[in-house]
Amino acid sequence: MENIMNEFGFSIPQNITVGRGTLGKLGEAAKKLGGTHAFIISGPHLDKMGLVARAEGYLEDAGIKADAYTDIEANPSVTTVEKATEAFRASGADFIVAFGGGSPMDVAKAVGVVAKYGGSITDYEGAHKVPGKIVPLIAIPTTAGTGSEVTAFSVITDHSRDYKLTVFSYELLPAYAILDAQLLTTAPAGVAAACGIDAFIHAEEAYISTAASPFSDAMAEKAMELIGGNIRRFVANRTDIEAAEAMLTGSLFAGIAFSYARLGNVHAMSHPVSAFFDVPHGVANAVLLPVIAEYNALADHGKYIKIYNYISKIPAYADEFEPEMLADAIRELCASIGIPKNLTEAVNNACKNGEISREQIEEKIPAMAADAMKSGNIAVNPRASRQSDIEALYMKAL
Repeated sequence: MENIMNEFGFSIPQNITVGRGTLGKLGEAAKKLGGTHAFIISGPHLDKMGLVARAEGYLEDAGIKADAYTDIEANPSVTTVEKATEAFRASGADFIVAFGGGSPMDVAKAVGVVAKYGGSITDYEGAHKVPGKIVPLIAIPTTAGTGSEVTAFSVITDHSRDYKLTVFSYELLPAYAILDAQLLTTAPAGVAAACGIDAFIHAEEAYISTAASPFSDAMAEKAMELIGGNIRRFVANRTDIEAAEAMLTGSLFAGIAFSYARLGNVHAMSHPVSAFFDVPHGVANAVLLPVIAEYNALADHGKYIKIYNYISKIPAYADEFEPEMLADAIRELCASIGIPKNLTEAVNNACKNGEISREQIEEKIPAMAADAMKSGNIAVNPRASRQSDIEALYMKAL
């Protein structure tokens, strides 16, 4: 049977530096960008650790003024974007440094849009609504991770409708990305696990997406090899610098893969979980992944065995492999790095105001499924899905 290849194209219009100690090249990157005054967007944790001050020091050594805004929460909101934009405008800065995990990066991209073109970030929701170049960005990830330093997405929570909106535009791509694995070594084990499995899922979903191409497959395969072979080591010991470098590079390649191939049901369904219950994004993805891997097994055309062999400690061979085996391998990996067993446990771990019953979560499922169906990722999931299918998958994940 003839294999018909879809038409595909790609462009990597960014300058990316990977290596230990490369945070020290921040001033050099800023000068190449033509910047004179930096606005660093980061989180309170990195600020307390003195890393934001270190970044400011590198900029000042290069003769570049620096201001910082570090009040970024997990699953950042529209209000946070408004406050950060106001602070950026007041500072008089001419470029932004996104420093941290996915949350500061999402906010930095959103600020880059709103500071340049006005309005609210909600005005740019959807695909290709950003009219042109945004405020120039340098991205420095401190988790492995979202891959946000190489993606054209910003995801912001709109609490007025319990909804995670996505802005998608290639104008959001940071001009420079600096990946220094030494910045990962202080991450708590839970953060390393949630971010690491998120990066793996970026690669896995891009790999089986109906929009995949030989280019995105190459990126996804290398990402899964690096992450699958190192995530256990990295969660066990974040100062294992070899594992940290592999995770950070794997996250980078996974980000490139899904920028071109999109994602699937896991991400479409995890965003409502985070919006309704404030579950960390990576954890929401991880508890949904085995359930959706079982669902998508029916559509497998030979890729499941490759994914299995990237994460399983015991390799499988074609004559003995069944696609359903992948879900078991995912459950074993998630259990080994401390991911909650199911959606009910994940919601309760994130809850700050007493226990949430299974019935209370079930009540929200129709609304969550309706929101999930609005995601463009559903359209490229390998197995077609209606809202009733999404509701059933949520029920199974409970």
